[in-house]
Amino acid sequence: MHIRYYFIMTVMCCAVFSVRAAQAQDVIPAEQHTSGGLAIVASSQGAGDTQAAAIPAQTAGVLTLQQAHADGLMHSPELASFSWDVRAAEARELQAGFLPNPELSVELENFAGNNEANAFRSLETTVAISQLFELGGKRGYRKRAAELEKNLAGWEYDIKRLDVFQEISSAFWEVLASQERVVIADALFDLAQQAHSSAAKKVAAGKAPPVEEVQATIALTTSELECRKTKSDFKSSRNRLASAIGKSAPEFEKAEGEFMALAAVPSLETLSAMLDDSPDMRRWKTELEKRKAEIKLTDAGAIPDVTISAGARYFNDTDDKVMVAGFSVPLPLFNRNQGERQEARCNAAKAAEEHKSAIVKIHSDLAQSYYSCASAFALAAALRDKAIPGAQQAFEVTRKGYWQGKFSYLMVLDAQRTLFELQQQYVDTLEDYHVNRVAIERLTGQSIQ
Repeated sequence: MHIRYYFIMTVMCCAVFSVRAAQAQDVIPAEQHTSGGLAIVASSQGAGDTQAAAIPAQTAGVLTLQQAHADGLMHSPELASFSWDVRAAEARELQAGFLPNPELSVELENFAGNNEANAFRSLETTVAISQLFELGGKRGYRKRAAELEKNLAGWEYDIKRLDVFQEISSAFWEVLASQERVVIADALFDLAQQAHSSAAKKVAAGKAPPVEEVQATIALTTSELECRKTKSDFKSSRNRLASAIGKSAPEFEKAEGEFMALAAVPSLETLSAMLDDSPDMRRWKTELEKRKAEIKLTDAGAIPDVTISAGARYFNDTDDKVMVAGFSVPLPLFNRNQGERQEARCNAAKAAEEHKSAIVKIHSDLAQSYYSCASAFALAAALRDKAIPGAQQAFEVTRKGYWQGKFSYLMVLDAQRTLFELQQQYVDTLEDYHVNRVAIERLTGQSIQ
């Protein structure tokens, strides 16, 4: 009865002591640090339903860019796998905040001997509880490092989300460009059919040499092959877009968007200033903070921890009960955590150099995308406003002159080829403009509308 009383009192005392020591232990409180990446992650993981609710009902067989982004957010397997990394980091943060468990020990001494110590007559029973107390703020540093690791996982999820959106957007503009190429190829094929029919009639009537019919036949065959190729490319681009949004096959017949819309991009200086708030830059800022926290944690590891124990001892031969207490602390004679401390500093130095390299690459990629986008914008505007209208007018004049016998069929073919090559170039330039604009928005992490 007495030993049970001592045991209960020992447990209660150690529990109170552990709580008080833990409260005084954390020299570095868990900072209220909320990463923007995590905020975005939280909104992103629920954004699928939100965006789907905000997007109007999709027309049957028609896919918009907004709908493609929403589908990608909900169905992309890459984003789904990254979301588990965020949850795993949250679990590690939870684990880092726990106190070490107390230990219960029971010792039996002086029994099963001879003479006076025979059997259990001289038995001494000790029941004690010991608790490890981490010194040097280890728990606080450990929690801080785990919190930064969770924030880092959030930024990496957000970066991956932007990568997926960039891939979807690029594939979407490719589909729109393919659609325009199909329209151009169909129009060229229709004109080739009309020209072939007209040339055949003129040759039959003796108003044109037979070679014109041969030339018209060649142009018709070429345009037919080009038409088939553009339709095949369109199917391929649809499959690529379907894959980008996480589907095995396209569930849409065509894409719908403002492919012909042109808007000047902001200056390179303005875009460069926007990089400071981009997810890539914030991710590196969090990475450097995490490395510094790891240095503090490994430095704290050089400080030895203390284990305090308390309990009760019962003497069987005299029926006496006494209290026992003690403590133990490692002597840091050989291991002062030198290796881990040096490793943490090497990792921090490596991260700093990688940060410098990443800044150079991001600015270089931004400049490249900016100049490509600005060049495509200028070229597309020139094609739209000057080159194509002029070629269209020349083609119409040449075609009418051919009917009047003023021009040869070769001149008609040349004017037609020039017009359709300019139209193809216009579509290619618009695609380059939109793709590079998407790349700029990916690097800055925000829309530049």
